[in-house]
Amino acid sequence: MGQPEQAESNSRVVVDTTTEDGPAEHETGHAPGEDVLGGDHTPPVDDEPVLPARSWRRRGDYIALTLLVVGVLAASLLVWAFSDARNTVSQTGPSQVTPLPPVTVLPPSMGEVWRAPSGATQQPVSLDSVVVTGDGGEVVGRDAVTGDVRWRYSRDWPLCTVSTAWGRVFALYRKDTNCSELTTLDAASGKRGPQRNGDAALDTRLLNEGSHVATTGETYFEVYRRDDLVRSLEYGTLRAIVNPNKQPRPGCQYGSFAVTGGKLAVVERCYAQDPSDRLTVLKPNPEKSDEPQVLSTVIIGAKGARVIAVSGNRVAVAVPGKVQVFDTDSGSLVADYPVEVTADELAGDPPGRVVPTMTSTANVYWFTGSRTVALSLVDLKPVWSMPSKGPGTTLAGRVLVPVPGALAVVDQLTGQEAGRIPVDRGGYDGPVQMATEGPIVLEQRGDTLVALR
Repeated sequence: MGQPEQAESNSRVVVDTTTEDGPAEHETGHAPGEDVLGGDHTPPVDDEPVLPARSWRRRGDYIALTLLVVGVLAASLLVWAFSDARNTVSQTGPSQVTPLPPVTVLPPSMGEVWRAPSGATQQPVSLDSVVVTGDGGEVVGRDAVTGDVRWRYSRDWPLCTVSTAWGRVFALYRKDTNCSELTTLDAASGKRGPQRNGDAALDTRLLNEGSHVATTGETYFEVYRRDDLVRSLEYGTLRAIVNPNKQPRPGCQYGSFAVTGGKLAVVERCYAQDPSDRLTVLKPNPEKSDEPQVLSTVIIGAKGARVIAVSGNRVAVAVPGKVQVFDTDSGSLVADYPVEVTADELAGDPPGRVVPTMTSTANVYWFTGSRTVALSLVDLKPVWSMPSKGPGTTLAGRVLVPVPGALAVVDQLTGQEAGRIPVDRGGYDGPVQMATEGPIVLEQRGDTLVALR
């Protein structure tokens, strides 16, 4: 008879599991009463095979990555190739300028100190001891005394015009069929500022009203406000009419322009409905840009009129043989003044539809084509005139009027000539537009800017 079984040490626990194939026995390896859920358990192992980690070192991965990089570079190249930046050069200069001292005594003589091509400026452009020239597609800021280049900005489009307003340089470029690309530049450094796309005529000029800049044009013009160059007024034949029947007289032509603070004056030619030229004074910033606000409008009574200047509540218009002064608010005629200006001199429109003028603290100086006429700032009454080659400029409290071979030194109030400073213009005999920057006297002679001292 064998040894009795030791139930505690050799016993087995049998679990009955029933499947579709019938009952089966499995040993659990645990003694009866043992907590099979307690203790440390190893999770069941998945019977599926484990794949190796994905590697990015395969040949196909490198090919895909290369294609992606090439695609991005190609797209970037296309964007750059057709962008404005591709053909724009901006070389900035120092941000500080040294102010030139004012001149208190007129020099006995003047000679040329430097010159530069500047076909895009119709008159000298200078600001804060910097003289700006524009030619082809390039705008250059120069030291007023030496002519040395301080900064340079150029594009692959031709310049329409260059001007200044609010301490900045305005460069307007031609793109396609109009002058549409306006860029502002810091006068000292040439650093680019606000820009906008416009719709100005090819022969446009830029007029600084004080808080706005206006373009000029034969059938359409627009005004941009100071802070952000947003268009505040559009007038004439609009390309895209959003609100119809808002323009007062569409289809007219515009002969000349002048501006002052809060007012823009234009000579309109609406011969289909008017017997002669019309003078209209507009607000540069109406509530809606395409709904002009007319301050006054009046039939002038003559053809070939040119608006000369706006001052306070007066606007001066030239017609053959006289200057007419109108009230800007009512449009009523205030006075007629006889002047020596012929119908031939007023034939057609002035270049850019802006008559050549210069303004001092006392007068507006208007160049008729053969004479300088001084109009009082108080009431725009003509006070004196003299034969000349341009409107002139001021230096040391006197007016310098360009005359053949010299600069005439003239008293601002009386028009009395005190003397002449010889100037050799090297055979140039055309109109001369002038400005001063410190002791430097600037002459625009056609497509060339000349600095004298």
